[in-house]
Amino acid sequence: MEFILYLRNWLSTKTGKNKKEINAIRRFIFYYCSYRRIQRQKMSKQLYTLEFPVRCSPSILYEFLSTPAGLGEWFADKVDERDNVFYFGWNGSFEKAEVVESEGDKHIRFRWLDAPKNEYFEFSIEKSEITNQTILIVKDFAEKKDIKDQKLLWDHQVKDLFHGLGN
Repeated sequence: MEFILYLRNWLSTKTGKNKKEINAIRRFIFYYCSYRRIQRQKMSKQLYTLEFPVRCSPSILYEFLSTPAGLGEWFADKVDERDNVFYFGWNGSFEKAEVVESEGDKHIRFRWLDAPKNEYFEFSIEKSEITNQTILIVKDFAEKKDIKDQKLLWDHQVKDLFHGLGN
């Protein structure tokens, strides 16, 4: 960043001299600052975690979290899968997410194809040792100011899941 400040100061002393060079440096500064702003925006999302007790077996729950038929019951209007890429449809438009990792009856992690590589959403299934109850854990990323709204959205989605499970 100090280099950018140096270039800006240097430009202020070069009025009227070698306009091509000055314009090229101005474009560089503009694109560099734009790039940095975009990078900061991409990195501003935070991971958050939600937990929901569920009254069903892990294997049944996993089917609802990992198959097009199961996800179509609660997560999206229409769900297709080809070559480990899921196509989620809402109101006629589709979003694509790849399966990043999965372990049967334990967890599945998706990454939206247009999202940064380090962002994902994940469904994990655990059994409480104390109550022997199945716990659904949802992990997702959102900007800090949007986390509360995203939690409400997940609450609504998970209620649809519970309805599909007969809870």
